[in-house]
Amino acid sequence: MRTPDARPARRAASALTALALFAGGGAVTVGLQLATAPSAAALDNGLNLTPQMGFNNWNSTYCGAQFNEAMIKGIADIFVSKGLKAAGYQYVNLDDCWAQPQRDASGNLVADPVRFPHGIKALADYVHGKGLKFGIYSSAGDHTCDVKGFPGGLGHEQQDADLWASWGVDYLKYDNCNNKGIDARTRYKAMGDALKKTGRSILYSICEWGSTGPWNWAQPVGNSWRTTGDISDNWQSMISIAQANQGLANYAKAGAFNDPDMLEVGNGGMTGTEYRTHFSLWAQMAAPLMIGTDLRTAEPETLEILTNTDVIAIDQDPLGKQGSVVSRENGLVVMSKPLADGSRSVTLTNEGSYDATISTTAQAVGIGGAESYKVKDLWSKKTSTGNGAISAVVPGHGTAMFRVTPSSPVSPPSGVTRLSDLPFTSAANFWGPVERDRSNGDHVAGDGGTITIRGAQFPNGLGVHAPSEIGFHLGGTCRNLVTDVGIDDDAYGNGSVVFQVFKDGVKAADSGPVTGQDPARRLTADLSGAQELKLVVTDGGDGTSWDHADWANVRVACGDGPAAGTYQVSDLNWSAAGNSWGPVERDMSNGDNQARDGSTITVGGATYAKGLGVNAFSEIVYYLGGACSSISTDVGIDAEAQGRGSVSFEIYADDTKVADSGRVTSASGVKHLTAALAGANELRLVVTDGGDGTNSDHADWAAPVLTC
Repeated sequence: MRTPDARPARRAASALTALALFAGGGAVTVGLQLATAPSAAALDNGLNLTPQMGFNNWNSTYCGAQFNEAMIKGIADIFVSKGLKAAGYQYVNLDDCWAQPQRDASGNLVADPVRFPHGIKALADYVHGKGLKFGIYSSAGDHTCDVKGFPGGLGHEQQDADLWASWGVDYLKYDNCNNKGIDARTRYKAMGDALKKTGRSILYSICEWGSTGPWNWAQPVGNSWRTTGDISDNWQSMISIAQANQGLANYAKAGAFNDPDMLEVGNGGMTGTEYRTHFSLWAQMAAPLMIGTDLRTAEPETLEILTNTDVIAIDQDPLGKQGSVVSRENGLVVMSKPLADGSRSVTLTNEGSYDATISTTAQAVGIGGAESYKVKDLWSKKTSTGNGAISAVVPGHGTAMFRVTPSSPVSPPSGVTRLSDLPFTSAANFWGPVERDRSNGDHVAGDGGTITIRGAQFPNGLGVHAPSEIGFHLGGTCRNLVTDVGIDDDAYGNGSVVFQVFKDGVKAADSGPVTGQDPARRLTADLSGAQELKLVVTDGGDGTSWDHADWANVRVACGDGPAAGTYQVSDLNWSAAGNSWGPVERDMSNGDNQARDGSTITVGGATYAKGLGVNAFSEIVYYLGGACSSISTDVGIDAEAQGRGSVSFEIYADDTKVADSGRVTSASGVKHLTAALAGANELRLVVTDGGDGTNSDHADWAAPVLTC
């Protein structure tokens, strides 16, 4: 980021003259108040706006003698000669066993002279000479994971980070072994801070195995975080890891990704069909694509899978959204992933052993309403046009993958949708492109930082520079808009702007003048019946220099909530669900990590026929559309935890906490919660850890009842 006096002044001469059309007219519906910022903004190091792609030796070599300088150079050569670099792979990384078992007299890490006779810097220079990037491995403990006990980074964070930076390291995979029982957040933040202090851009891959729910704390610390234990080269391991990671879709975003571990494609333990499923699901989940096979001996089929550019494009889509499960029944799973151009990636996975027909629709995957749809099969490359029906006969352990593109803009799906997740029908910005989930920054796409208004950080939104205008298609289905607005802190307290919301050309909200000295303000607008929405930012009257404006956490509520009546919550469809151990279960306890493997919900000796079984950390979201008044529920630790576990149950109406159980243990028995929900667009049921880790945190929302 440039200092203030180095930044060129912006002249209004090249402003968007079309904005003058919106100077007046129409009744204004507006609400303004001081805004409270949500947490968990992504790590602001400018890296990994899409998931990392590269190679790591571990899955094919472990600590074998074949892991050496010649191998790593050979992989770099193949990246260039076999088209992997052209397909997007860029990191060539070392895993464990690259170092000697002891540090030198100065406490520095030393490369194994047998494996790497020319040292790590020379190897990094070779990789860089191919136009690629170089990565290394360590552990957030006093030793790494291998039984030989190579030195870890605990207590040597800055020393090691400085050394790696001097070698030209671009990527750190930081494991979790031999951690002395020190809190994970403390250990991983220490290395993250050390990497920042080096002044070198180093991608930070947190390999904590998901044991403390890193998706809840790792976003501002690292670029990605492991969500599971290690993968093995067999179907059961791969699909179990996919299932665990699928429940965490809400926690991924551009620059911050769930990591279900490295690819096994080509290592020989699965069939070609299973490897295509592996690659498809990792791309659909916006997961890092780190090749784990020795490419020097790879079969043509392996290279064909790894270089499928249509599938890679899904993984690398700039929207950065992880696909979520639309339906799961009898091992037949449909996932949908929003894409930046308004299309969807759809996977149809057959977890069973025999051929099965799997079907869904454009409506079901979130893009209903167009007259027709282009459907491209990303493996066969066949393209068809239809009415939105999506179907395939899928072999056992197979996955069909499609890119589904509507012929015209479609309305947002029912529920609360962030505008940074929707395609623009138009976008004009005075300085650089409109940024999704980042501030405007300088004039190059993706060069902004975390959206920050007077110190308050926001994990999502739109970063612009006045004058600016962004258009969206609503199709008459939306109720209202809510956003926090302000000038981003990267304007250093300078600038003044006005935020305006237009529905079908009529002004629906106006912030009035906002300066760089003002805290974030809450802006709301009634969108009832609107076909088109425009977000406009104009200069506040003192010229356009430093007018870095943020539409922070800007979202629309669309569609109707439940009809009047009383509902068992477990009978309703949620709009989103995240769970740290297997899927959220309906009308049974959480059980193990497979779907429908729980038992009758039992808390404090009482059994319940209805409810939701989860494991902390967990969040379930229901769309209410302002139609519901209250919720009541029993809560507690399920009997299957066998006296262990501690959690806290929290109920939110939109962003406001309306009920909190406090710390609940197995000994607490049943607690009862009630909460008012009047006017809320969303209900969020959240379970957090009680402070002793997430093991055995099998939590029940027992017989929750919603009144609408």
